[in-house]
Amino acid sequence: MSCIRRIAAIAAALAFTTVAAAQGYPNKPVRIIVAYPAGQGTDVATRYIADRLSKNLGQQFFIENKAGAGGNIGTEAAARATPDGYTLTMGTNATHATNQFLYATVPFDAEKDFEPIILVGSFPMVIAANPAFPGNSVADILAAAKAAPKSADIAMPSTTARIVLEFLKAQSKVDLTGIPYKGSAAAMTDVMGGQLPITIDTVTAARPQIAGGKLKPIAVTSQKATDLLPGVKPVAEQGLPGFEVIAWNALYAPKGTPREIVQALNAEINKILADPEARQKLKDLGFDVGGGTAQSLADFGRGERQKWGPLITSAKIKAE
Repeated sequence: MSCIRRIAAIAAALAFTTVAAAQGYPNKPVRIIVAYPAGQGTDVATRYIADRLSKNLGQQFFIENKAGAGGNIGTEAAARATPDGYTLTMGTNATHATNQFLYATVPFDAEKDFEPIILVGSFPMVIAANPAFPGNSVADILAAAKAAPKSADIAMPSTTARIVLEFLKAQSKVDLTGIPYKGSAAAMTDVMGGQLPITIDTVTAARPQIAGGKLKPIAVTSQKATDLLPGVKPVAEQGLPGFEVIAWNALYAPKGTPREIVQALNAEINKILADPEARQKLKDLGFDVGGGTAQSLADFGRGERQKWGPLITSAKIKAE
């Protein structure tokens, strides 16, 4: 057999093996790495999607939390995993769009090391305050910061919260002070307890405290008002036109994961996201429901990196 024929035969055998593996997928438990602490917005949504996948596909989809370094630790673990469809990761706008510009080095390439599967959902951030904070608007926060800086210190539990803060500073020209936290729970505990007056967090994480009267919403960071927090005005409608920072979650697999498995997961999750019960559940969790093709996620992620890279660089925003 000639060398060319031998190579062709090997390629055909590999293709057959890949298709056969995809057709039997999944035949063992599937790990989804969440690069954030348990209980944070990304974790909560991923657990719901994993539960639905487990029921629909007859195999356990389980969560492994690998928090640290703004999501880089868990995301690197996913990038280095065997690309067989049995390790996935719920990426975010931080891990797959902004971290490469915020950190001096990132141990993975958001585009080259992953196979996009599907955009699961997006959500605005919310600026919220302790109920005792005397202001009720972005203008009130800015005025308080000018009058007495410590009176408007802001808890920052995530990379996205940091970006919101930095763009508030850049657009308002007011020197706001942000206090870094490792997660939502600690930040909200301090704000609700009065140690700090204000926090910036996802709608997913903040809504229960807002509903319970433990936090009061000041503004959302989407361009337009959202049904996720009815009646709360966007920052863009409070004196900073054009202001928009949204967070998002999307499922990825390690680069080289068989295309058939990626397509099967995309189809199954699209089916879940189209279900009225799932849509309502995700809305209750604080998500605008996503969907679409793997290619549309690839294009979206590329666009996010092109959007935020120059802005982060020009503002000289760095991870703590």
